Amino acid sequence: MTGTVTLNIDQIRKQFPVLHQQVNGHPLVYFDNAASSQKPKSVIDALVHYYSHDHANIHRGLHTLAERATSAYELTRKKAAQFIHAQESEEIVFTRGTTESINLVAQAYGRKFFTHGDEIILTHLEHHSNIVPWQIIAEQTGAIIKILPINDQGELLIDHLDALLSERTKMVSLNYISNSLGTINPVKTVIEKAHKVGAKVLVDAAQAAPHLKLDVQALDVDFLALSSHKMYGPTGVGILYGKRALLEAMDPYQGGGEMIKDVSFKGTTYNDIPYKFEAGTPNIADVVAFGAAIDFVEEMGQETIAAHENKLLAHAMNRLSEIDGFRPIGTAAHKASVISFEIAGIHPYDLGIWLDAKGIAVRTGHHCTQPLMERLGIEGTVRASFAVYNKRQEVDYFVDSLHGIVKKLKP
Repeated sequence: MTGTVTLNIDQIRKQFPVLHQQVNGHPLVYFDNAASSQKPKSVIDALVHYYSHDHANIHRGLHTLAERATSAYELTRKKAAQFIHAQESEEIVFTRGTTESINLVAQAYGRKFFTHGDEIILTHLEHHSNIVPWQIIAEQTGAIIKILPINDQGELLIDHLDALLSERTKMVSLNYISNSLGTINPVKTVIEKAHKVGAKVLVDAAQAAPHLKLDVQALDVDFLALSSHKMYGPTGVGILYGKRALLEAMDPYQGGGEMIKDVSFKGTTYNDIPYKFEAGTPNIADVVAFGAAIDFVEEMGQETIAAHENKLLAHAMNRLSEIDGFRPIGTAAHKASVISFEIAGIHPYDLGIWLDAKGIAVRTGHHCTQPLMERLGIEGTVRASFAVYNKRQEVDYFVDSLHGIVKKLKP
């Protein structure tokens, strides 16, 4: 499908069983997609089919079930490689999600290549999952963390990057899209600048995966991480992409079965990539179902999904501006389908509770971005985030409900 296709949202919604229920006596309106998107029946069916027909441990067995399970598992690896345009499927490591992928790079790359005084550059827009792993490895190695600042609109001050970069910069790690503000970052520019000083770049693509086409070769990115559950797939699964040369140079992150070639009490030789980083029995069923989620996104078309979500975003911003005290947080020129906001005089948690009473699911709080909230001088926001199955009528119901809530709660 192409970006010019008009989606039949009612038909799409029929594929998502969870949407057809009432919450607190109202039809569910699910606007918490930046936290985790809902799952189509094709994904649920893939999970059930695996456990009902194909379950066995993979790579080690010669019997029929083991071969079927291995084939389905490795097919998802190929699909994931194609989804992000990796050069080869061996550059795809299965993890539990973006968080584990970033921890893997911080430990497996950082332990080996960071030394005292080396520098890691992060940004003010990062999720805690792209902050804490680097703080841990910095403490372990003596590396120093530097922060690329943002403006009040929630955009990176990219001109400041040149002053931060030096020959001591070993890693730049940033998100493609901010989970809190929806800002789409100029990651290609960051990558080009970082490579000029010999630094590696990791891109957290957790929020980007369901909205933007990803091409790791065109970006020339060194590492990229994403999570299945953000893109209509199951929880507990994600991928780490790494350039072959980098993955081969890194030491294993964990030890155990599968990641070895030979083991003796005198020593161990490690498996080839990507298996070197996949110790133990993996989350086979959810990896298989992740393959179905990739199929779903590919069938819809990311440009088509993004076009639909951007229409919802524009309509929601227009309607929300009618509400007394409404202030959007994060007004970048390039945004994905996330609206963070506050209403003057009303705590975000109160708004979230009242919206839930109307059957509307939004996220409230700091969204695992406390340094960002501190930079913006706020405690947190209400965040509404859209997906392919959301409708204009849901936006109207959300805004109309918020109008009534504000009138009740306004001091």
